[in-house]
Amino acid sequence: MQYQFDFSFFADTWPRFVHGAWLTMQLATAAIVLGFILGAVCALGRTSGSPGIKRIVGGYVETIRNTPLLVQVFLVYFGLASLGLKISAEASAALALTINIGAYSTEILRAGIQSVARSQIEAGECLGLSRLQVYWHIVLLPAVERVFPALSSQYVLLMLASSVTSQISAEELTAVANVLQSETFRSFEVYLIVAVIYLILSLLFRIAFWGVGQLVFVRRRRLGTPL
Repeated sequence: MQYQFDFSFFADTWPRFVHGAWLTMQLATAAIVLGFILGAVCALGRTSGSPGIKRIVGGYVETIRNTPLLVQVFLVYFGLASLGLKISAEASAALALTINIGAYSTEILRAGIQSVARSQIEAGECLGLSRLQVYWHIVLLPAVERVFPALSSQYVLLMLASSVTSQISAEELTAVANVLQSETFRSFEVYLIVAVIYLILSLLFRIAFWGVGQLVFVRRRRLGTPL
């Protein structure tokens, strides 16, 4: 028995694939930006905060890293609804993804911060820099530069993991595919197209992160260090 491929449906449905891919990019981008900010704050709190803050951040990180993303998405979506907060599936998806990637960003950035030698911080203090200037110029920026490749890889994985938000009816790429395969009965072809689109999105995100690295980390570019 030979399987006959039929992609004729794509001529009429390609705008729906584009819409799903665009929403996937929006969800991932929002989560990456907000998750990085959350991760940076939590990483600073876990490395230089009070014992209470360290315990709170540690509990958050361990809870998120040891529970499935899908469960977190359900908790945010149905939990907020139970509290009377009515927000869209897309907003719930972005919030859940932000909380998830924030925990992973915390640990990656914490490793970068701990790699900064104490002597460098003391040198900055001796030069009369304020605490904010020390954290920004001597701690955070060099830390981000060192762990940027790991952050980039984690953020690409987040974009791919956003497919689980289709379970709460967020109309991203996988959700569109689920609907189309039920309408066209061409499951193999639909998910083959989706796989190719995800490959393209991954490449676009990696190129974008490479561009950010080239723009922000001038010293790495000068030294020819991979980003």
